Amino acid sequence: MTPENNLVLVTGATGYIGGRLVSRLLKAGYRVRVLTRDPARLQGRSWLAQVEVIQADVLQPDTLPAAMAGVTAAFYLVHIMNGGGDFRERNKTSARNFRQAAQAAGVQRIIYLGSLGNVDADRSQRLLSRQETGHVLRESGVPVTEFRASLIIGCGSMFFEMIRYGTERVPVMLAPRWVYTRVQPISVFDVVSYLIAALSAPESAGRIIEIGGPQVLSYGDMVMGYARARHLRHLLIHVPMFAPRLSSYWVHWATPISARMAYSLIEGLRDEVIVHDDAARRLFPQIKPMDYDIVLRFALARVEAGQVDTSWSDALATSQGDVTPVEFKWREGMFIERRQRITSASAEQVYRVFASLGGEHGWLYGTWLWQLRGAIDRFFGGVGVSRGRRNPDGVHVGDVVDFWRVEKVEPGRLLRLRAEMRMFGPGWLEFEAQPQPGGATRLLQTAFYAPRGLMSLLYWYSLVPFHAFIFSGLIDKIVQHAEAR
Repeated sequence: MTPENNLVLVTGATGYIGGRLVSRLLKAGYRVRVLTRDPARLQGRSWLAQVEVIQADVLQPDTLPAAMAGVTAAFYLVHIMNGGGDFRERNKTSARNFRQAAQAAGVQRIIYLGSLGNVDADRSQRLLSRQETGHVLRESGVPVTEFRASLIIGCGSMFFEMIRYGTERVPVMLAPRWVYTRVQPISVFDVVSYLIAALSAPESAGRIIEIGGPQVLSYGDMVMGYARARHLRHLLIHVPMFAPRLSSYWVHWATPISARMAYSLIEGLRDEVIVHDDAARRLFPQIKPMDYDIVLRFALARVEAGQVDTSWSDALATSQGDVTPVEFKWREGMFIERRQRITSASAEQVYRVFASLGGEHGWLYGTWLWQLRGAIDRFFGGVGVSRGRRNPDGVHVGDVVDFWRVEKVEPGRLLRLRAEMRMFGPGWLEFEAQPQPGGATRLLQTAFYAPRGLMSLLYWYSLVPFHAFIFSGLIDKIVQHAEAR
């Protein structure tokens, strides 16, 4: 399949795999159409202007013909995990609707990402639903390539976040039997590589292909590998029981993952989840899956490098009436604390205010508290606020602003500052002015923090009440000054 002559449909583009798949398809030269229930959720994606967006719902079959028209191949990355106990039936209905619409439109191939595992031995309803979905898709006349992956590892993946949070927050972990179950994790980069490679491999049509990384590891192995990479002390204490329900409550407490989702993941570790078929190696010899340690190093380097871009931000509401004043999130290994306001001032006016913060202008709100923070930093050997800023009004990449350094500037729109005060992990403060209909502006003020160990978590949580005071006052003052201009 030559990229330039074929239109590819991607479902699940707002999800973890789908968003990355779209980006890689475009780089490979494919024309891409995205199916989504809510186009507003795609706002902020770097690739949005390069794709065709169709609003449709796989649970509403009458919306699908428009999405399928002219499509050569379709990626099915939809998996419903909410909606109560009937999620298996909803997944089968969705797959059936999609299969029928693809067949009617003459789609030549469906590519589906399912889950690796033995449903006869496994009690996981999630795994069973994944494999049922693949079976429903294969019932049509459209050839289906079904990839089955074990645990997917990468920044932001559910399992990786479970490892990350659990290791960072809890230095001693009781380890039931599931912690030692052998699995074959695979990087998200390699998963997407397989999905795209299937487009140009007609011999993969009509196949179920098991994919995994080069190593067979346990959850405990991955936890200890993470601890070594972060130079953390971590201890596993073996407990001779499986305890999925109790473990799910621990995960719920220690990580962002809900007890329900954690229970599903842990149930999937009741039995070994490893690759038994070498079809992937034979069909796609050009793909060499990465070792866990390499995947881990890349993920952590991404956080350390401070790659805080728009792909890390969830979609914002398009209606001004839906603006959420404060949001707290965990994404890509970082705490994200975002505030936003709508103002009648222009984006340029708003930018000029936040671009002149610090130095002789001060911080508009609670300047004495900023100075106190600088004095404490100076006392412990940090840079403090005595450096001020080189230019009281202009700002350029590399400039100093008190105890910050300018990392990114987009004149009239964005300013990102990297913290140089003493902390337990890297942090950033970003301001963005987004023009809105009618001449208004949406001001986004976002603090990012990448924790390193238990002390860094305590440090962050201790500051949250102060942020509620200082950061809320700061964004309000920026709006006031911009409107006064």
